[in-house]
Amino acid sequence: MLPRTFCLTLVASAFLAMAPPALAANTAPYAGTHTVKTASGFKALWDKLESAVEANGMFVVTRASASRGASGRGIKIPGNLVIGVYRNDFAVRMLKASISAGIEAPLRFYVTENADGTASLTYRTPSAIFAPYGSAGLDKMASELDIIWVKIVKQATGG
Repeated sequence: MLPRTFCLTLVASAFLAMAPPALAANTAPYAGTHTVKTASGFKALWDKLESAVEANGMFVVTRASASRGASGRGIKIPGNLVIGVYRNDFAVRMLKASISAGIEAPLRFYVTENADGTASLTYRTPSAIFAPYGSAGLDKMASELDIIWVKIVKQATGG
């Protein structure tokens, strides 16, 4: 007969072997995700991004900021902002190509405040966002948006 502690260790080892592996934090879990660290502060990058969006013929259609909401409750957290960007002619083309793809609109940019007072801009390329739908119409539209996104990012980040 095996000692009780050995049996318990054996059973615990078996459960651990069946457990899924621990996942490390992944800062870019999706293909086509890019982050650009800038010398700009949070509010300055926010303003530059919105100007770049407008200058490139797109529209800011949504804004969500947990840091602004927290501030309203008296809580200070690093600045963060999700900006939804799109344009109606692209929306119509997207829906013509795939109703299901509508969940992807608006496409988003994410501005985050870094510990050193600078800010970073994170985004996914439109082609990566729409690729899983397997639609030639979406792929064509996304490649056009990719060009616009490069211009927006370069203008906003000074890159």
